[in-house]
Amino acid sequence: MSHQSAALLHNIALIADQVSDVTITTWTGGRRGLRHGVHTYASAMPAAHLTRKFGLPVTTAGRTVVDLARSLTFAEAVVAADSALHQGLTTVAELRHIAAECRRRRGGDAANRVAHFASVLAESPLESLARVVFDEGGLPPPDLQVPITSADNQFIGRVDFLWRQCKVVVEVDGAAKYDEDPKRARTELWRDKALRRAGYEVIHFSWSEITRQPEQVVAAVWAALRARGTDPAAYGRAG
Repeated sequence: MSHQSAALLHNIALIADQVSDVTITTWTGGRRGLRHGVHTYASAMPAAHLTRKFGLPVTTAGRTVVDLARSLTFAEAVVAADSALHQGLTTVAELRHIAAECRRRRGGDAANRVAHFASVLAESPLESLARVVFDEGGLPPPDLQVPITSADNQFIGRVDFLWRQCKVVVEVDGAAKYDEDPKRARTELWRDKALRRAGYEVIHFSWSEITRQPEQVVAAVWAALRARGTDPAAYGRAG
């Protein structure tokens, strides 16, 4: 088992609505392609890249992420890579090592890019997608999961993204977290007020905005950064 099927066995996040095909890898020179709902890849597979889950031979979490990075879009692969890292299923060093081993194979450069972009700090697929949107929009890289305190050293909260120099905070919100816990909306409102009193600009984006309106998201963040003194030209942007 490999690719998406291996990701499901490892509980690695995928953003596809449905994974309908079984994905396996056979030996180099074996049959490839999609047949009877089974997508077969052919590739050399070192023993160190194999493990077992539920009695099935399966690629390790690190190799699974690299295989996904070689075959999916950058954003989809980052979601998987961040998920595996955050759960402790692999490490950045392991991902980069496996990506280097696969560098000369098809999609090797894409896998190397994912391995160097992935972060253990991203806690959800939406945060991972937001990271990609920010990067592709040319924004300076934010810090992730930053604890914020008030002037009297009282803890306010931990924010998803912080542009520290400008004190700009971005939070990405899945609607489900409010549906499951209505009190959370009131808590978030209180926290936003406390952050603003402490001098922070706070911007919220939804799943729909991140996935369907990335240009508007980037423009809104640039506007906030520019209003607080960041020069887009320093990052090769016209703003």
